Amino acid sequence: MEKHITAPITKETAKSLHAGDYVYVTGTIYTARDAAHKRMDEALDRGEELPIDIKNQAIYYMGPSPARGGRPIGSAGPTTASRMDKYAPRLLDLGQTAMIGKGKRSQAVIDAVVRNGCVYLAAIGGAGALLSKCIKSSEVVAYEDLGTEAIRKLQVENLPVIVVIDSEGNNLYETAIREYKKI
Repeated sequence: MEKHITAPITKETAKSLHAGDYVYVTGTIYTARDAAHKRMDEALDRGEELPIDIKNQAIYYMGPSPARGGRPIGSAGPTTASRMDKYAPRLLDLGQTAMIGKGKRSQAVIDAVVRNGCVYLAAIGGAGALLSKCIKSSEVVAYEDLGTEAIRKLQVENLPVIVVIDSEGNNLYETAIREYKKI
């Protein structure tokens, strides 16, 4: 099924998405990779507030290349999501509703997705130049010293993703393999 959604992503919207759905995201999302996730985790350990309001947010695991030719951002492909697995459950418990990356997730992340009615979306790896065309603006909002791993606020239009893990725990990486074996 093909769906168009607006970010920030409410829990109601996240719960309406099912593993295997093709989704086009328009609106505001954030980027954060390993180093930014580590800093956010450390800030929470110290009792500090996060540099962004995480409630109903989608975090795209991406570190862009430099912008060229008047574009707001360079290549914007996803990074391997499992590198954020030790941080993701805590952020989902705090209200984050969606993650965008590539690759499998740990059982702890899957459990947090189900517990919180969230969703894990996959962007196509290797298509960073194409995905960057969906990004209309990019602004560093936290941890500027991290360079490409800084947290960025993006305005996206019809960013194509696929629902991999839905709010009920259905996992496309598992169901697709079972379906393929039937052929």
